[in-house]
Amino acid sequence: MPGVYTMTTPAGDKPLKERPLKDRPWLIRTYAGHSTAAKSNELYRTNLARGQTGLSVAFDLPTQTGYDSDHPLARGEVGKVGVPISHLGDMRTLFDGIPLDRMNTSMTINAPAAWLLALYIATGESQGVDRAKLQGTTQNDIIKEYLSRGTYIFPPESSLRLTADTIGFTYREVPKWNPMNVCSYHLQEAGATPMQELAFALANAIAVLDAVRARGQVPEADFPQVVGRISFFVNAGIRFITEICKMRAFAELWDDITLNRYGVTDAKQRLFRYGVQVNSLGLTEQQPENNVYRILLEMLAVVMSKNARARSVQLPAWNEALGLPRPWDQQWSLRLQQIVAFETDLLEYGDIFDGSAEIARKVESLKAEALAEMQRIADMGGAVAAIDSAYMKQRLVESNLKRLAAIESGEQTVVGVNAFTEGAPSPLSGSDGSILTVDADVESGQIERLNAWRAGRDSDAVKKALADLASAAKEDRNVMPASIACATAGVTTGEWTETLRAVFGEYRAPTGVARAAGVTDGRLEAARREVETVSRRLGRRIKILVGKPGLDGHSNGAEQIAVRARDCGMEVVYEGIRLTPERIVNAALEESVHVVGLSILSGGHVSLVRDVMEGLREAGIGDVPVVVGGIIPPADAELLIKAGVSRVYTPKDFDLTQIMRDIVGVVDSAWKEAA
Repeated sequence: MPGVYTMTTPAGDKPLKERPLKDRPWLIRTYAGHSTAAKSNELYRTNLARGQTGLSVAFDLPTQTGYDSDHPLARGEVGKVGVPISHLGDMRTLFDGIPLDRMNTSMTINAPAAWLLALYIATGESQGVDRAKLQGTTQNDIIKEYLSRGTYIFPPESSLRLTADTIGFTYREVPKWNPMNVCSYHLQEAGATPMQELAFALANAIAVLDAVRARGQVPEADFPQVVGRISFFVNAGIRFITEICKMRAFAELWDDITLNRYGVTDAKQRLFRYGVQVNSLGLTEQQPENNVYRILLEMLAVVMSKNARARSVQLPAWNEALGLPRPWDQQWSLRLQQIVAFETDLLEYGDIFDGSAEIARKVESLKAEALAEMQRIADMGGAVAAIDSAYMKQRLVESNLKRLAAIESGEQTVVGVNAFTEGAPSPLSGSDGSILTVDADVESGQIERLNAWRAGRDSDAVKKALADLASAAKEDRNVMPASIACATAGVTTGEWTETLRAVFGEYRAPTGVARAAGVTDGRLEAARREVETVSRRLGRRIKILVGKPGLDGHSNGAEQIAVRARDCGMEVVYEGIRLTPERIVNAALEESVHVVGLSILSGGHVSLVRDVMEGLREAGIGDVPVVVGGIIPPADAELLIKAGVSRVYTPKDFDLTQIMRDIVGVVDSAWKEAA
């Protein structure tokens, strides 16, 4: 039989065992999307031609947070970290020439997941594809958005209702679709330990499934089908053995939860099905070529253990700590996957870790710790209550503090950062073309197309579709049918979101900064003395405003700066994410701050920083120094310094205590100049 090993007895009796020559490899993806739908479509088709077997769509921040490209908050953010999708026309362009009945598409979208799924269904139907044939995943894990990435829109209860609606709709109408990826990936990026990643993700999954059951849209007899379509999206860090054990622990805990909490008796419906992108948090700006080895080791952690092997894998590019990767960088990551899948013998064997006492001990330890933490969350009333109380957010901020403190002290070695720092310059990252830059005219072009779309649609059909959507939301009906009708009528992303905002309201999650326990060491004491000295000169304590302008919700850096500034003795103003430049300027004026710190990781730093600085000048406080942190290429850093920014910090500046001392110096210099 072709492709099958046949093992016989020495006497040539009947075959004892037959098994496939190789297991099927995981879905091979790259997380991609930028500039425009047309540019992203070109990239997708190129990657598919090079052997990629599934798509993973990155949306820009306005799309992720439910704004059209011409909204004031979208300024500087359009097309930067993903593709802008404002309406059905954009979605059709994105998948032009890609047959959706033969594609498995993952969409990293959360708060407006119901909307983007509606657009995808409508796009498939415009290709003549029955929705029942569509395969793929919407991330749709809104709970972790309140803890990590910050692309939430509505309050937790309303957001859970939307997630439950997509699940209740897809299990009947789009049965091959995974309506939710319980996403622990971003929890690890926010600082979660392996135990926290296990506990928080599983607590989030329980909250969602309980919400689906409470909605009453799924008959109890069908509930195992719903459970069987829930998938996970996880992270794999550099601690190779621990990550293998974490994945095995995930599989065993999920099997137990689905059997004993939800009564799922079919073992296939209890499988822990997960996709993975390996850790981006650990990628370094220093000696960035070393990231290739980190990415490979992290990938092996999620494919080597057959019983807990990823169903799909997407790898970051080696240079993502520097900026947006080029197509060649993505190709390099794609080739890494293909070498492991097709050149090695990894897929020819069973689970090589079964029977290992060391692995078993670590798995049991992780499970016990995770179960204890899940019980603490359950005692609070579940994951939503633990968000409202800031418990989970506070724990993540503290874990990240400890991680950074360990790197600063040298307790945790990071090659090229705090050890083995001497080396030759990298020829890979030495030129201006070493990262992809988004053209400045992308935003204006997208807005022109958006206006043309609005002008060419049937306005009466749009009004009717939006009225039906509002009625569905108010009457507690499933919003998916009305959302698909909105997509077909030509409704825009911003209009869909605004309609639901009017029903559900908006929400600002707790920052977790105020009560987070900080760190103490000798270097911190020296920084405190400097803060005291300069504060006495000023006549009051140094006050810093930490602001996040634009739509970037990755608040880890801002939170760490805010806590370290507090621990150094400064007064800290931090209002969380998604602030307009006007709001930041107003806060700086009202709070009489001595320095403004801006954190931007979305690529919109140049325009957003300029807007803030112009606002400070117009408000009569242009002498307040501004410092900026983020993933900022050298050329942009020079532009910001020329524009008057006092300091620019990038991922290579990992020593937070030294940053605090720099900022004290900046404040002191500004005071002396003013005096």
